[in-house]
Amino acid sequence: MAALMQERFVPSAGLFLAGLTGVAMLVAGVGVWLVLAVVVVWSASFWIAAPPPPARTEIKVDGLTISRSGMRDLIEHSGLAMLLIEDDRIIVANAQAREEIGKHVIGQDARVALRHPAAIDLLSRPEGGHAVIQGLTGPRSSWQMQIQKIDRRYSLVELINRTSEADISRAHTDFVANASHELRTPLSSIIGYMETLHDEGDAVGPEKTRKFYGTVLREARRLQALVEDLMSLSRAEAEKHDQPSEELDLVKLVSQAARDGAGFKEPGRLELEMPEGALTVRGDRNQLEQLVRNLVDNGMKYGDADTPVTVRVRRGERAMAILEIADRGEGIDATHLPHLTRRFYRTDPGRSRAVGGTGLGLAIVKHIVERHRGRLDIASIKGTGTTVTVRLPALSE
Repeated sequence: MAALMQERFVPSAGLFLAGLTGVAMLVAGVGVWLVLAVVVVWSASFWIAAPPPPARTEIKVDGLTISRSGMRDLIEHSGLAMLLIEDDRIIVANAQAREEIGKHVIGQDARVALRHPAAIDLLSRPEGGHAVIQGLTGPRSSWQMQIQKIDRRYSLVELINRTSEADISRAHTDFVANASHELRTPLSSIIGYMETLHDEGDAVGPEKTRKFYGTVLREARRLQALVEDLMSLSRAEAEKHDQPSEELDLVKLVSQAARDGAGFKEPGRLELEMPEGALTVRGDRNQLEQLVRNLVDNGMKYGDADTPVTVRVRRGERAMAILEIADRGEGIDATHLPHLTRRFYRTDPGRSRAVGGTGLGLAIVKHIVERHRGRLDIASIKGTGTTVTVRLPALSE
């Protein structure tokens, strides 16, 4: 009762007035029980009309007292998603949390808002703690959730998005598995043919021996090409954050690299459409030459043998240099286009291996374009052909 009286305002003047009125009524001859009832009702009306005790608006953290609004301001612009929970209810969600999990969570029970068994289990721990939550905001999402108990009433929840790290880890795992498979295939072929030649010796016969040696040489060259592409991809990934500074004439570079990519067998299929004068870009000469060779080589391999591959350079809008390589082949189905720059992705694995493809050419091109702060677009129409467009920042004349 004493604690209750401390929490509420006691109207002393009103109680005194009620008592004085009761005395006056007694003097006037009013019955004692009626006077007592009036005084009690009058006094009770003060308690009924008194406002409820104010909600607690202060939070103590490590001996410091912070208001709710102060706590809201403190975490609002944090790069981490943060929630302030009062008695299992979310009362504050900072800007990052509202973006990641939605504005609707404010005012909700945290267990209902997060809706994940691992998160609910962590919220129920009286001492707080941390855990990795898989699938909190999506099927492939990964979050590190940490709860810090401020006191018995308040908790601070931090949500750290680990999805990108998980994606990178999966990509590395897939890359190692795919690379191992791609390396194992030619190695198994080489070992198999050489073991046959070694075990059977002269019994194999000259013609079959020559055929076996041809197969071994072809698989060895395929293995060599795969290792070289793996090294090129590794270098491109390692250097993609270092913007090149060398000034290059893109017209001359593309003209020479396109001829190298076409090779000596089919130079007549190459069509060059170059502007007059120079078109200067900042770039790495070796990487840009490799980019052009890879794209021209793809056009020669996958375009129709009797049709040309067109290499075009022109100046685009917004100070961009545009490189286009177009073939007139059978084209690529639209479902494959978003995946073409993935490592070891092939629309037709059998045909790709038959023409000597490693499945890394466009992945290398993508990383080279990213390093040069450019943009890569691939458009294809079934039965018409494929056009690869590279946009690079051009220097003013």
